Amino acid sequence: MRPAFSNAPTEVETQTRILQAARKLFARHGYDGTTTRDLAQEAGVAEGTIFRHFENKKAILIEVATQGWVEILTDLLTELSEMASYKAIAQVMRKRMLNLHQNADLLRVCFMEAQFHPDLREQIQSEVITKMTDVAEAFFETAMDQGIYRRMNPRIVAQVFLGMFTIAGFSRDTIMPGDSSPQAMLEMAEGMADIFLNGVLAAPAS
Repeated sequence: MRPAFSNAPTEVETQTRILQAARKLFARHGYDGTTTRDLAQEAGVAEGTIFRHFENKKAILIEVATQGWVEILTDLLTELSEMASYKAIAQVMRKRMLNLHQNADLLRVCFMEAQFHPDLREQIQSEVITKMTDVAEAFFETAMDQGIYRRMNPRIVAQVFLGMFTIAGFSRDTIMPGDSSPQAMLEMAEGMADIFLNGVLAAPAS
């Protein structure tokens, strides 16, 4: 007779553990340096269980990276919606820089592995990056309609924004030391926001 309650993980919980293990190991050792046996050991499941949930290791990589980009898109939507004004770009960058350490594994997988797997890169481009650009484009077009930003091609502005504040912002160690203080990160965020909003050219002499 089957017990009324069981501590055995559900299928969803097992799949989540596999994906969490993959995110960690792919980030630490790379896709090619991680075996399905490694994944099973890290997730605490039998190796055969891996293949009950995923067709192969590449399917796991695609799922990890796609989920990761969806998280990035969700964060961007949240940050844009919480901005106090259309000029408050710095707070978006600062929040992202302060939270980088929480998503370090995810970001390594999303950015690094996509360079070596064209099929993964194409899926991320079609499923997530295009959506991110659409969201940012609508945001900036609204600001232009309200006269807050000067009239330009909003698609190009959105792409520049994502380049500066998404990709650059996720690469904290290439911008500033990993042990930088919150104040230093705030100054960096405000500096990048100033460049984005105002450019680098000096105002013409009157």
